[in-house]
Amino acid sequence: MEELVGLHEGSSGKPVTLQELWGPCPRARRSIRGALEWVKERLFRVGEDWYFLMAHGVLMALISYAMNVAIRSVVRGSGIPEVKTILSGVILEDYLDIKNFGAKVAGLSCTLATGSTIFLGKLGPFVHLSVITAAYLGHVRTKIIGESENKTKKMEMLVAGAAVGVATVFAAPFSGVLFSIEVMSSHFSVWDYWRGFFAATCGAFMFRLLAVFNSEQETITSIYKTSFRVDIPFDLPEIFFFVALGAICGVLSCGYNFCQRSFLFFLKANGFTSKLLATSKPLYAALAALVLASITYPPGVGRFMASRLSMEQHLETLFDNNSWALMTKNSSPSWPAEPDPQNLWLEWCHPQLTVFGTLVFFLVMKFWMLILATTIPIPAGYFLPIFIYGAVIGRLLGEALSVAFPEGIMVGGEVNPIMPGAYALAGAAAFSGAVTHSISTALLVFELTGQMVHALPVLMAVLVANAISQSCQPSFYDGTIIVKKLPYLPWIRGRKIGSYPVTVDHFMNCTLTTLAKDMPLEEVIRVVISTDVTQYPLVETAESQTLVGIVKRNHLVQALQMEPASRAPGQQPCLQDILAGGCPIQPVTLQLSPETSLHETHNLFELLNLQLLFVTSRGRAVGSVTWVELKKAISTLTNPTTPK
Repeated sequence: MEELVGLHEGSSGKPVTLQELWGPCPRARRSIRGALEWVKERLFRVGEDWYFLMAHGVLMALISYAMNVAIRSVVRGSGIPEVKTILSGVILEDYLDIKNFGAKVAGLSCTLATGSTIFLGKLGPFVHLSVITAAYLGHVRTKIIGESENKTKKMEMLVAGAAVGVATVFAAPFSGVLFSIEVMSSHFSVWDYWRGFFAATCGAFMFRLLAVFNSEQETITSIYKTSFRVDIPFDLPEIFFFVALGAICGVLSCGYNFCQRSFLFFLKANGFTSKLLATSKPLYAALAALVLASITYPPGVGRFMASRLSMEQHLETLFDNNSWALMTKNSSPSWPAEPDPQNLWLEWCHPQLTVFGTLVFFLVMKFWMLILATTIPIPAGYFLPIFIYGAVIGRLLGEALSVAFPEGIMVGGEVNPIMPGAYALAGAAAFSGAVTHSISTALLVFELTGQMVHALPVLMAVLVANAISQSCQPSFYDGTIIVKKLPYLPWIRGRKIGSYPVTVDHFMNCTLTTLAKDMPLEEVIRVVISTDVTQYPLVETAESQTLVGIVKRNHLVQALQMEPASRAPGQQPCLQDILAGGCPIQPVTLQLSPETSLHETHNLFELLNLQLLFVTSRGRAVGSVTWVELKKAISTLTNPTTPK
């Protein structure tokens, strides 16, 4: 049916639809339409292509700006060291701002698009994204409920967010929660356990469910499938080799953490690189990426490092329970022109180097290449690369044992063959656990593969590797905190440094600015102007110095500004009048004694996420202790000054 048309009254123009003719305000709409037609005619007189060219330039400028934002210092790197600092009670301005979410996602997407070329993952940035989301949802929750900001509730949301970030990367809720506790918390409240597990389980379940919906999997299964023998997965004498593997991973992790931290210090100390990183981060990132891409180019040197495989395919092949060395013992398979999906392990068997040559070459090259990649100022995760690196270490040992014992190890009259994939599993858990100082990586490999048959040897390898690493070097994330000079409390390591006799009296700050209730306002104003502390200890009188509370600087300044300028003749105002007028006083719920030990003080600061504690002796305020005094005391014990 044709649409009915009509003419405007007194008009000789073209017909219009009746809907338009009878619509509301026809004259106003005709005037607006005419004005728009006039604007369009004037604008496109110069050619519409110029406007599209301008839009193209503006769009690319926005993309360029977004890329620059993505590599700013606030979103570059892993994110776990900063999250660890925040969970310790330190406020990092703008780090959890929701505007950083888009920049982090954009930068991380570009990083992951490089695949195994730059050899970086997504765990750290994903933890940062998860914590940002948790902070934003917590803020939304307080707005909806209408309650005030609660620091405890906020910290609970951040802790759960860190656990979800790990769990949704590997679809491993148990190890995700435990890893976040080990890496990002020195003390953990049992109250936060069920919250973290609940959120992590929901995230991991949805992550695997999306794989089913996307037809990547038929059902919910483990990410990396293995076919290890279940009846007798390993022989008792093999425990020795797993322990030796843990020792090897522990020693190599110490070397890796030391070299990585030293290289970061070198970049900051060197004039050229420090200036380049300060003014031209994109240029440094491009140069480093060019070096890494040139080396991993598959037709070049990259053919000896299985560079045609993705990071996921690296793990799939390394967890293979067949011995490549025995399979290629009597024949040398040709290097395929393209990766064979059914035989991806052939990428590790180049005829010129054999299996052992490619594995050793991978370890040597990736050692320094991974250190270089960690310095690129882009959002990137560093856990998956060291996880793969550890799997290669284990695979190399497993292949060597399979050649040394081609028939297997004989126990009780039975011979069971060596499974190199099991050693790769243990190596991945041991090396990554040693680098990050965590034991939950043992549980992580079981959740990733769905196998629990090697629980005992893997756990023993992880424990040995951690024992060596923690006694020699700080973890990867602690080293990054040290290099970035983020606020942190170092551990009190070792029993031979003489830390137990040290008390608060030895290292407290005795210079304490107190405010007495009977102090005249002129003197109070002079103290506020001459100091920049955020809070003042309030004492009963200037003579007694009995600590009765804490006054915040901003509250005190606001009360002084509201104080009337004129008073009755002969009346001298004092601080008590300001306090009686409504200036809030915070109670001193916790205070130290000069006889409190260094260990007790350190535990209190870490357990309660404190920044400052006042020291009292018989009620008198005699000093204060902050992170500065604690770090100085620990540093003095660890590195004592030699007498001249």
